[in-house]
Amino acid sequence: MIPRIYIPGDSGALALGAEKVAKAIAGELAERGIEAKIVRNGSRGAYFLEPMVEVATANGRVAYGPVKPSDVKSLFDGGFLTGGHHKRWLGTPDKIPFLAKQTRLTFARCGVTDPLSLESYKKHGGLNGLTNALALTPADIVAQVTESGLRGRGGAGFPTGIKWKTVLDTAGDRKYIVCNADEGDSGTFADRMIMEGDPFVLIEGMTIAGIATGATKGFVYVRSEYPHAVAAMNKAVEIARKAGVLGASVLGSPYAFDMEIRVGAGAYVCGEETALLDSLEGKRGMVRAKPPLPAHKGLFGKPTVINNVISLASVPIIMDKGAAFYKDFGMGRSRGTIPIQIAGNVKYAGLFEAAFGMTLGEIIDDIGGGTATGRPVKAVQVGGPLGAYFPRALFDTPFDYEAFAAKDGLIGHAGIVVFDDTADMLKQARFAMEFCAIESCGKCTPCRIGSTRGVETIDRIVAGIEPEKNLALVTDLCNTMKFGSLCALGGFTPYPVMSSITHFPDDFKPAPVRVAAE
Repeated sequence: MIPRIYIPGDSGALALGAEKVAKAIAGELAERGIEAKIVRNGSRGAYFLEPMVEVATANGRVAYGPVKPSDVKSLFDGGFLTGGHHKRWLGTPDKIPFLAKQTRLTFARCGVTDPLSLESYKKHGGLNGLTNALALTPADIVAQVTESGLRGRGGAGFPTGIKWKTVLDTAGDRKYIVCNADEGDSGTFADRMIMEGDPFVLIEGMTIAGIATGATKGFVYVRSEYPHAVAAMNKAVEIARKAGVLGASVLGSPYAFDMEIRVGAGAYVCGEETALLDSLEGKRGMVRAKPPLPAHKGLFGKPTVINNVISLASVPIIMDKGAAFYKDFGMGRSRGTIPIQIAGNVKYAGLFEAAFGMTLGEIIDDIGGGTATGRPVKAVQVGGPLGAYFPRALFDTPFDYEAFAAKDGLIGHAGIVVFDDTADMLKQARFAMEFCAIESCGKCTPCRIGSTRGVETIDRIVAGIEPEKNLALVTDLCNTMKFGSLCALGGFTPYPVMSSITHFPDDFKPAPVRVAAE
């Protein structure tokens, strides 16, 4: 039996040196005259252990990490190919604490399978959901997705089934499925992990969405900063098309569905669904006024489903295991699992998939291990650059859409960025306003002008100019932006600004006047 060695080709692992490790292992195999197969899998998401190399042994897979090129020779000397012990030995991957505590549904295959092997995908349950969907009517598929409680994982949390039913019930000579893969939030990488580590699950989810709503064409809108994801998706689409998963007859059925990968130019506002549609149509990405909703008049004026990568990638497990199975996870109106992305100043950075309901404190302290610097946690920002900053006093908040909203926060795309006690929250508030000013499409006045005036006003606070008066002005600006902006860019910028002012008031006080020593 030829040994199989798994080395991640995921962007995160590559950034940490996986390519050099792969070359070193290939070189060592050649030098020793050993025949082995190297599989470039996706990452399992435990980035603090990357590059994590795994070898398939008679007793199952054994992991080693983080592996450096300088470790490779001693790995082979220590019986690496048969799971021998080494200073980098981690044991069975599934038993690594960070991974063992997870509930992997959407990410069950990430790091396990060969991302571009359809056979490997099917061997691990792939296409079961699509096969089941083909035996149902479109209305029954929509009903099952609705019953599962799946909500948009891109940030809005809108019920996926309702969006699909609207498109199904809307007449149109052509309908589209658009996947929003413009993952622009700070500290987020779940979409990228799926596209690079399990691209067929996204293709399967989009195909099911097409069958359910009567759409025959799909587009994946990927940000230009994700070249590896773009390459993986293009290859996967080609493989799926040749295998009959995509095309004029999906798996031999009467249904047709095909898809393309499109690359965006890099505007944050194109993560907003209507600006994304404009960009897809070849226009400058600018937010559209609603109504009409994209479900009625979306891409090229046709009924369009727009869902995030994780929303669509969650559909196959629902169609495979059933709505009741998926709905059994979570709390309140937040059902299923959520891929929590832990980043920033944190000891154990990575993706942690779990059912809704864990508290923020459990995620930061127990899963993330606190700060990487060892200093106290001062704040965590949940939901990207437009998310609120939560202090430790709010760490008892359950990870749930409604629970976060009740504390003036938002889950967004479930990215968490951790800050220790050296963070200056006045600077973070300024950054939020500056970010909005730079990324605004300019269509509405509250966002375009409000964010610019916000930066100017916060600069006056920094300079100690009438701090109380200018704090009141920032608050008024935030109120105008929150309720007057056309989309979430201007509407959510007040979250990081006002949470900084509310929870960290000391950072907004004028610096003490230093009296020169006489």
